[in-house]
Amino acid sequence: MRRLHYKEYYGTVNTSEKDNILYGQVIGIKGLLSYEGSTINELEQDFRAVVDGYLKDCKQKHIKPQVSE
Repeated sequence: MRRLHYKEYYGTVNTSEKDNILYGQVIGIKGLLSYEGSTINELEQDFRAVVDGYLKDCKQKHIKPQVSE
């Protein structure tokens, strides 16, 4: 199984033949951080944007971010 990696985070890579998209979620985080794309490049870009958004949100709320295990 292929996984994405960015900073200290890992994410899954899944396919939906019905919707003809790639999708996944960040592993090891309480809560749901999901992403999708039509190509692997789009999927990776959305994954990175989700991780960056999570880190920004944690910083704004003064919360220590969780890291993928």
